[in-house]
Amino acid sequence: MDLPGPIHDFLLVFLGLGLILGGLGVVLLTNPIYSAFSLGLVFVCISLFYIPSNSHFVAAAQLLIHVGAINVLIIFAVMFMNGSEYYKDFNLWTVGDGVTSVVCTSIFASLITTILDTSWYGIIWTTRSNQIIEQDLISNSQQIGIHLSTDFFSSI
Repeated sequence: MDLPGPIHDFLLVFLGLGLILGGLGVVLLTNPIYSAFSLGLVFVCISLFYIPSNSHFVAAAQLLIHVGAINVLIIFAVMFMNGSEYYKDFNLWTVGDGVTSVVCTSIFASLITTILDTSWYGIIWTTRSNQIIEQDLISNSQQIGIHLSTDFFSSI
């Protein structure tokens, strides 16, 4: 799909915000039915990420499998459960919530510092007879990133 630059950027930002808000809804909503619907939003946004990269079949397969089968199964399973047991002992903040938030915040902070400290423009790729040659690689993380993005991501 050949989209102009601003429309492509807007689509990616819109889908990214849908992923972030849906993920937060899955984790933070106390009603499991609302969490399942938020998970459906996440699955839809993930499948729509494949459309700008001309992978329409993968997008349709993801949409049918994740939203059409897995998420519907989760919603049916949650609806068959007794819903009144979720609100009996409702504490707004527990010790487990505090530990989990500290761990997740530290992982998020370490990822952000790693992303900001990485020299993304230090990698030079040249193609010669359908083979990518790596030049001027500084660290092992850049080599791992090249192998993940070429050997594994390209096979999709």
